[in-house]
Amino acid sequence: KSEHVARVIDVGKLENGAPFMVMEFLNGKDLADTIEHQGALPWPAAVEYVLQACEALAEAHAAGIVHRDLKPANLFLIQRADGSPCIKVLDFGISKMVGSLSMPGMTKTTAVMGSPLYMSPEQMKSSKDVDHRTDIWSLGSILYELLSGNPPFIDDTMPQLCLMILQDPLPPITQLRHDVPIQLEHVIRRCQEKDPNQRFQN
Repeated sequence: KSEHVARVIDVGKLENGAPFMVMEFLNGKDLADTIEHQGALPWPAAVEYVLQACEALAEAHAAGIVHRDLKPANLFLIQRADGSPCIKVLDFGISKMVGSLSMPGMTKTTAVMGSPLYMSPEQMKSSKDVDHRTDIWSLGSILYELLSGNPPFIDDTMPQLCLMILQDPLPPITQLRHDVPIQLEHVIRRCQEKDPNQRFQN
């Protein structure tokens, strides 16, 4: 019911048995498109967008739902009636309920679910065993990209990208953006701790 999650209005089946879902119509663009056309964002705007995503995720996490596929393309920017910006979190398609049994065929630890550029180290190892703290890692990656124009870890090959996420230190955002407050860099760094116990816990 969060303002910051795309609303599902109805679900059902067509006469031929095919399922359908009716969702609210969103007029705007996602943050991946925003970055592509505008480049890095002013840090107050980036913070506002991520804080709104945090509101949606706080509600999801409280309900035991882990998104597992947070990325700029799944954060949709619209305008409220008063013209103020509003972020909608999209695509809970591979979300999981904490403590729930996995679907058949989804239990292999070798199955990678999510977008690798934004996946936490533990999700790289086993998508089915993660908790809400994997979303907190992804939020740090998104905030880093909104501020720099690129995700914190990039490589052309999946194995090398995994290795970087698992082992490499986070490149300081303040080396790329001198206007970013040091306190904001500390927030990003804590979101991106390799050990989930060292991240923000909610």
